[in-house]
Amino acid sequence: MSVTTTRQPTVSGVGVLDKASLLLSVVEKGPATLAAMVAHTGLARPTVHRIALAMERLDLLTRDARGRFVLGARLSSAAAEVQRDRLVRAAGPVLNRLHALTGLDALLFRRRGGMQICVAASSDPLTGAEAVPVGSAQPATAGPVAQVLLAWEDPEELYEGLRRARFTAATLALVRRNGWAHGPDTAVPGAVAIAVPVRPEGTRGAAALALTGSPARLAVTPSRVLRGAVIDAACELGDATVRAKGARDRD
Repeated sequence: MSVTTTRQPTVSGVGVLDKASLLLSVVEKGPATLAAMVAHTGLARPTVHRIALAMERLDLLTRDARGRFVLGARLSSAAAEVQRDRLVRAAGPVLNRLHALTGLDALLFRRRGGMQICVAASSDPLTGAEAVPVGSAQPATAGPVAQVLLAWEDPEELYEGLRRARFTAATLALVRRNGWAHGPDTAVPGAVAIAVPVRPEGTRGAAALALTGSPARLAVTPSRVLRGAVIDAACELGDATVRAKGARDRD
């Protein structure tokens, strides 16, 4: 069976950089084995192997759980950093208003590999204390935040995430249908949370916005008013991110 290569015209004129660029053009489309990178670039296997390993040492590429090459921390972080910064900058006032409206702690999470990381949190208006310290991380294997962060991912990420998860594909299908998830909060012991996706311009779930509180407040299915408040806040965050992007593009 023939394979269509992704070979592109030389761009830089520096051979090794152009070959590295070819490898990136393959990995940007999804995880790739060494054989797939050889097939899709038309480069010799020893060349692909040598350059891929060098890129791995520089954190430009890394391996997934199945040993396939994926974008490394330096590239994946750079690609997401601008959007992440816009989202986090917009989050503070939105989360604090949501906390004031509901009396519940409001948190914003992102997914990095198999972890869910708190990137913003509402603060107590008197003490300034955060319900969950920013930067806190837990395995994204259970709970409403993990479900929302995974539910809108592409099939490959879904497969990898579900291998470690304590929920099923059927659970994620229900989350996508409802637009929210509810259950015990793995980030706050003894608490219950409702989580919704923050999806600027209809993209896959870029982040999860969660309201967390005592079981007395959130043990049963959240009311329509409470669901509406957190969904409205997530939409506000998404809109703020898009507006910030537009303003930056015009500068």
